[in-house]
Amino acid sequence: MNNIFTIKRLEPIAAGALLALFLARPALADTIAASAPEPSSQGLWNRTVLFGDMAGVRSWLDRYGVSLGLQETDEYLRNLSGGTRRGGAYDGTTQLDLSVDTQRAFGLPGGTLHASALQIHGTSLSQRNLDLLQNASGLEANAGTRLWELWYRQSLLEGSADLKLGQQSLDQEFMTSEHGATFMNATFGWPGLPSADMPDGGPAYPLSSLGARLRVSPSNAWTILAGVFDGNPAGPGEGDPQRRNAHGTTFNLHGGALLIAEAQFTVNQESAKHSAQQTRGMPGTYKLGLWYNTQHFGDLRIDSAGGSLANSTSNGAARQHAGNHGFYAIADQMVWRQNTYSARSLSVFAELMAAPGDRNLIDMGINAGVTLSAPFNGRDADVVGLALGYSRIGSHARSLDRDTQHYTTGYPERTGETILEATYQYQVAPWWQLQGDLQFAIRPSGGIPDPNHPASRIGNETIVGIKSTIEF
Repeated sequence: MNNIFTIKRLEPIAAGALLALFLARPALADTIAASAPEPSSQGLWNRTVLFGDMAGVRSWLDRYGVSLGLQETDEYLRNLSGGTRRGGAYDGTTQLDLSVDTQRAFGLPGGTLHASALQIHGTSLSQRNLDLLQNASGLEANAGTRLWELWYRQSLLEGSADLKLGQQSLDQEFMTSEHGATFMNATFGWPGLPSADMPDGGPAYPLSSLGARLRVSPSNAWTILAGVFDGNPAGPGEGDPQRRNAHGTTFNLHGGALLIAEAQFTVNQESAKHSAQQTRGMPGTYKLGLWYNTQHFGDLRIDSAGGSLANSTSNGAARQHAGNHGFYAIADQMVWRQNTYSARSLSVFAELMAAPGDRNLIDMGINAGVTLSAPFNGRDADVVGLALGYSRIGSHARSLDRDTQHYTTGYPERTGETILEATYQYQVAPWWQLQGDLQFAIRPSGGIPDPNHPASRIGNETIVGIKSTIEF
């Protein structure tokens, strides 16, 4: 784990180092090629992964059905205005993935074993400076080394269904938007509503839960996902969930159950028979889902005696509600492309989510955005995008703020948090992507008091960042 002194030394040079590495591409290529044990069949700037076949290691593993993935993602973020204080922070994640095809490895048809681990380093600007409902980056997490996923998947019905068992992160399959994933703010990955309303943020990066997931595809256009998972990925206890489950090995089955189902409908998708150029119409994906957690959840305004929790005579024990649930709808749709054979296309996405306002901090979430692929000639793999995310504070949390105003003069009422983001993904090579990012956060955490100046809210925030992703 990096100490604070090391992180502070990295902050001023992180963005410059990435830029210098990009500008030094020819020299870098010569250096790596000279030090490689054997040449790759492809040039450095054309290969899919930086290390290629790894001197034959990948080919050797592939003969036994084993695939190895290694990815390094690094970021530097800085808030230029607003927040609890100004400053910047470096964060990064090394992700190791190992998958085994059981047919080739053991003779068991249709099976896949998968394990992934994370080495998270750096610090979180969102925790330190911003106090956002959703982190400025979906990568930010507590530093440390942890198991992320560990599961077995079995194909069924000649591939039209499969069952996955084990430790799983829901943000890998559920509530995902293809075009929303372009953006850095966490709300466009694992949205603000489940992150705030599910216990300990739900089974999503960097946490996961034991469970079972069934996928069924009754036709080429339809897919149904359904699963049951442990409802609390960090296990019992109070405090930071990432510290309670510090290494990802708390295989908890005592946090109630989280049930989730999602129906997916696709249009004009590329298939094995028809390429993207041969497919008529614009491709799109539409999803409807719901989730239910069996645990008990405390009311955010009413105590067990029926009074307001803000009242000085309150017993301080929140009224309990049996269970919690939410609904969501997600759409990804291409709306324009230059011509049938061009990579240049315009796509939009939208996400709408809702949950009960009495027991949830966020009762409605809306995300929407637009992405342009191949924005410039010769830059077919680049993407530029604009997005907006809004998380509305739940009705009972807002009412509690109004109650508190009777006892604390000037106490602000929270309303909602809005994120505006503009981003550009620059594909340096098939294995290396750089991303520049600009965000503007309006009413952080819905408009909470600034801890340094309790009489005023935390100021609106301007955040800039650069991100590097390398596939080894």
